[in-house]
Amino acid sequence: MEIERIQLQKHGDNSGMLIALEEERNVPFVIRRVYYIFATKNDVHRGRHAHRHLHQLAVAVRGSVTFLLDDGSGPVEVVLDDPSHGLMLGRMVWRELYDFSDDCVLMVLADQLYDQSDYITDYADFLREVGGSMYPEDMVACQGR
Repeated sequence: MEIERIQLQKHGDNSGMLIALEEERNVPFVIRRVYYIFATKNDVHRGRHAHRHLHQLAVAVRGSVTFLLDDGSGPVEVVLDDPSHGLMLGRMVWRELYDFSDDCVLMVLADQLYDQSDYITDYADFLREVGGSMYPEDMVACQGR
C-alpha cells in the first residue's frame, strides 16, 4: 500500500515545541496546496475518495482522526493522534476519515492544486481502476458510513 507513517522531528524545550515541514526534506514532494479540516462532528465521515495522481501528507495537529485506507488489496485503519506523526498517502489509495475528536484539526499538504478530475468518488469504480477485489465488508465500510 502506498502509505507510510512518518515521524516528524520535534524541536523545543520547556517553553514549547515546533515541527517544521519542508519540501524535499521531510515532505518528499513540492508543496502546491495546504488545507486543514476542523470543527468536524464525531459522527461525520469525510473523504470517501481516491486520487489518481495526488500525493499528500496528513498531520493531526490537534486531536485525533481515524483513516480507512485501501489500495485495492483490502482495508487498513490508521489513527492519527500525535502532531509529531504524519501519514503519507500516495496515489490510488481510497481514504475515508471518521471518528474525529471534538478538537481535531487535520492539516494536509498536497503536491498538486485542486483538480476535480483527479478524484475517484465511487468505491466500485476505484476498485475497477486499481484492479482490486471487492470485499463485501469493504463496500459497507467505505460507502455505507
